[in-house]
Amino acid sequence: MREFKRFDPTRLWLAAHLRLVYVFLYVPIGVLMVLSFNKAGLPTVWSGFSFEWYGKLAENAAILSAARNTIVVAVISTILATLIGSLLAIGMEYRRRGAGLEAILFAPMIIPDIVLAIALLSFFTLLEVTLGLHSIILSHVVFNIAFVCAVVRTRLRSFDWSVFEASIDLGATEITTFRRIILPAILPGVIAGAMLSFTLSVDEFIIAYFTAGAGQSSTTLPMQIYSMIRFGVTPEINAMASIVMLVSFTLVIAAQRINKESVTG
Repeated sequence: MREFKRFDPTRLWLAAHLRLVYVFLYVPIGVLMVLSFNKAGLPTVWSGFSFEWYGKLAENAAILSAARNTIVVAVISTILATLIGSLLAIGMEYRRRGAGLEAILFAPMIIPDIVLAIALLSFFTLLEVTLGLHSIILSHVVFNIAFVCAVVRTRLRSFDWSVFEASIDLGATEITTFRRIILPAILPGVIAGAMLSFTLSVDEFIIAYFTAGAGQSSTTLPMQIYSMIRFGVTPEINAMASIVMLVSFTLVIAAQRINKESVTG
């Protein structure tokens, strides 16, 4: 006989609630992306499909300069944060430090960005460090280390440390053991952490705004968007925002898939 599934109102309500949440989150983003192809100069009045604003975006020198600065900051800060965060994750997981040290380490993840930005600005001022791209890079490294460490540690929780100790007992050096045993085991987590770090660095605004120097030479893309949007939203801004969101979504989804495979693999 054919079996009928029992009606579950709770499951139906949860499914409806989930769909409403997705609508609330992504419909505004979808509208923004659609309006980036709007032929009209008005941002909210549709008059036809066009790639005109993407072409003008590619001809805007200020936007291109900000995009280059963003890539430079994101790439360098990702490399440094991934290296430091991965080594920190290995050390913390191997030594099994207390909860107090973990709370200090992951504080940048939970404290408001503006608090961290003010603290970093005060630190640079105290050391009399001239602000610029280098100060943004260092600030993003501080911000991203905790995220990389958290992602890599999810992979290390299933790692058998007796293999590491056996390798040392058999005469292998610590560097050889790291290169041949630990690194291949955590590599998916390291890649996922790096991609997440890159995404956060590209999207980050508040810390960059507080720690950047004066002038276009240290202006990142989010800062450029903020300076443009103060005079009103245009299809050109919609086009730029659409590109940034598309890149961010792609990297975040890829990082989640890699991290999931690294945990279940």
